[in-house]
Amino acid sequence: MPTSSSPIPPTADAFDLLVIGASYAGLAIAAAAREAGFAGTIALAGDEAELPYQRPPLSKGFLLGKAGAHLPLKAASFFAEAGIAFLPRRHAVTLDREARQVHFADGSVLGYGQLALATGARAAALRCEGATLDGVLALRSLDDAQALNARLAAAQAIVIIGGGFIGLEVASAAVTLGKQVTVIEAGPRLIGHAVAPEISAYMQGVHERQGVAIRLDTRVARIEGEGGKVTAVLCADGSRLPCDLVLAAVGAVPNVEMAAAAGLAMEDGIAVDEYGRTSDPLIFAAGDCTSHPNVHARRRLRLSSVQNANDQGRIVGATIAGRVEPHAAVPWFWSDQYDVKLQMVGLGVPGGPSVVRGSPAEGRFSLFRYDGPRLVAIESINRPADHMMGRRLIAAGLSPTPEQAADPAFDLRSLA
Repeated sequence: MPTSSSPIPPTADAFDLLVIGASYAGLAIAAAAREAGFAGTIALAGDEAELPYQRPPLSKGFLLGKAGAHLPLKAASFFAEAGIAFLPRRHAVTLDREARQVHFADGSVLGYGQLALATGARAAALRCEGATLDGVLALRSLDDAQALNARLAAAQAIVIIGGGFIGLEVASAAVTLGKQVTVIEAGPRLIGHAVAPEISAYMQGVHERQGVAIRLDTRVARIEGEGGKVTAVLCADGSRLPCDLVLAAVGAVPNVEMAAAAGLAMEDGIAVDEYGRTSDPLIFAAGDCTSHPNVHARRRLRLSSVQNANDQGRIVGATIAGRVEPHAAVPWFWSDQYDVKLQMVGLGVPGGPSVVRGSPAEGRFSLFRYDGPRLVAIESINRPADHMMGRRLIAAGLSPTPEQAADPAFDLRSLA
């Protein structure tokens, strides 16, 4: 395994460890490597001008003007104290594995002893006529959030294309601000890729009671405009939705083009093993740009979440420093919409059996999902204790029976 003593080719600027991507995974890699004893030079290069920052609030509290909704993940002093060079506004475009160099859009070149890719993902683009009109936005970065925030202030009607987490979180913020909101979802239910049908139906009811119009099984034919500005969304069924703002929330695309062009193995992302190692022994990867063998899903998959980026990043950093430990964390996620905290742990099996614990009528319940007798996921609505217990149970491979899970008198802690 390469170490910090791996020789670096002669170059004007070179680091023993170069990390490309300065969000959760990239920061975790650099910090974990240093914490685990990596003594060489480390640089963290990112596209944006800001220090690494919290991204989940961008679709929630940031749009509502809540104090503290935009916070750096680490203070500037951290980088100086940890001996990590933070390089903002560095967009990597080419990876030369033979020369062990990364070329950037500004013309600069950095050499590396070991390289870690944490290039993340970008918002998927709409593929319809009118997608480039003024007033059609996406949300992924702080710049995106600032642009959306400014537009929301003047908007009257917003159409959100995509009923996933980003779309619904923005919908909850927009309707709270008094906007007319319509969500268009091409599939048969909301957040269908991530939660069970029961949770989808519950969240649809939450939004509709707040005044959000939900259009399921609906596709966009084109976006109409006048004078270059958006005026309406025309659906494939012929219906027309007047609006002055459109949010495209149709998923994310992993940023793998540079890695693929350099010949690294791909499999729905940069293919890594349980230690974050790519097909090149000097290159590692973590976060939204990767796919990995997941012990809980029992298959390879790509996960886009803060938790996974942090966990994978820490594993990669420790591995680079010589403390090898496989990635085996239980996946977990969360979403805040209105006064609803939706928390998910584990990975559900489509069509698998499930039982309810708690009271949907009171807005406090959890869905325990099974794969045969094995508990594989818990999806909770305002039941944080169930979520935390689920993280312990699934990590330990412990499964209450469906009868135990459904019985409010049964103490789940007795299993752990």
